[in-house]
Amino acid sequence: MEKVPMTIDGEKILRLELERLKTEERPRIVQAISEAREQGDLRENAEYQYAKEEQGFIEGRILDIEAKLANANVIDVKQIAATGKVIFGSTVKVQDLETDKKISYRLVGQDEADIKKNLIFFKSPIGKALIGKNKGEMITVNTPSGERNFEILEVEYI
Repeated sequence: MEKVPMTIDGEKILRLELERLKTEERPRIVQAISEAREQGDLRENAEYQYAKEEQGFIEGRILDIEAKLANANVIDVKQIAATGKVIFGSTVKVQDLETDKKISYRLVGQDEADIKKNLIFFKSPIGKALIGKNKGEMITVNTPSGERNFEILEVEYI
């Protein structure tokens, strides 16, 4: 399987979720299944059916996280020499040339992406347009609402 880039923060978040699923959610659902079994006929027991479905979801998520961590290429952007080039993990301040609005984005892995926090997937349209560019360069991004033009104002490795 291909290595997947991930920031240190992204790895930490996944490890915390994995720990919570294994130490809190898994024991809770095992207890819920045990209690539902004690109620008798399992074919008509909605609590049992729900608990089994939830158990399947939890176990699937545990396997998913473990696979992602096993295939993670954790990148600490602070350890990379700051060349001013936009790379995975860097924070990029851009200015929308139509609106003059300035915004900062951090290029992250898919599991870390959260547009509300300005964390964008590095393979998203704007992520792909930014990767490899330098401060002062102009980029054009094709968005669902049309073409947008940006100027790269700053590139930070923080």
